[in-house]
Amino acid sequence: MIEVIGVRFRENGKIYFFDPLHFEIEAGENVIVETARGMEYGKVVYGRRSIDEKKMSAPIKPIIRKATEADAERDRKNKEKSKEAFQICLDKIAKHKLEMKLIEAEYTFDNNKVLFYFTADGRIDFRELVKDLASVFKTRIELRQIGVRDETKILGGIGICGRELCCHSYLSDFVPVSIKMAKEQSLSLNPTKISGVCGRLMCCLNHEEATYEYLNDHLPNVGDFVKTPDGQKGEVISVNVLRQLVKVLVTNETEEKELLEFKADELHFKPKRHRDKNKISAEEMKELAELEKQEKQEGKSKLDD
Repeated sequence: MIEVIGVRFRENGKIYFFDPLHFEIEAGENVIVETARGMEYGKVVYGRRSIDEKKMSAPIKPIIRKATEADAERDRKNKEKSKEAFQICLDKIAKHKLEMKLIEAEYTFDNNKVLFYFTADGRIDFRELVKDLASVFKTRIELRQIGVRDETKILGGIGICGRELCCHSYLSDFVPVSIKMAKEQSLSLNPTKISGVCGRLMCCLNHEEATYEYLNDHLPNVGDFVKTPDGQKGEVISVNVLRQLVKVLVTNETEEKELLEFKADELHFKPKRHRDKNKISAEEMKELAELEKQEKQEGKSKLDD
């Protein structure tokens, strides 16, 4: 076991672990650490804790020191300079007539590099742009193409639920999302209704997936035949997953059909997973397949690389 602290470099960004050495560091304090991008100013989100060294994919680097007031002021100035760099880069993109959308500019803490994040439909030849920017800033320039999910995480917005976007407000990493989750929750498989602001499958599909899987395991499928508490056999017409209620069509003694509602645990049936709950049209299947393909291509976030 080794002692580590968790450090974040941008709001709601990925959390990285560092060796706190002999420093007494609490959550909420700021530190200076060495990263692949150089010296960085970060905020401690996890205080000292012990973790299994075998679970770490890379060696843990030690922190350099606690951040001072001077460091905080430098970080503030870097953010101001980043805003100026953003506008300059916008002008240069227009000058070179490049088909790219600039999302954010960022100075590293030691001013050793300026990073520009952008989105584009395909590959962009920005070699001349980099030369132009380097002549202005007199430092290393890096242009990094990001996906639409990262763009939305940076810019933020309001989801169809009326709340601030999960990725912008609290999600550190993008979670894997699949069409199976929408089917499990009996949601409309219309791509426009299960896609977020970014155009990809909504991250919140993952939030209640485990609960729905558990609840669905205790329900029959629509179309199944079940036995009611009084011994009648009927066909399942609909199910209420959250309330665990089942509507069953039975034939009474007078040969009339009657729709009755029962609690799931009152019925006798063989529990099984919900398969093919919703039939998908060929057009919907094509759109959904394209969504899942885009999800896999984007992979992990590139903001904190």
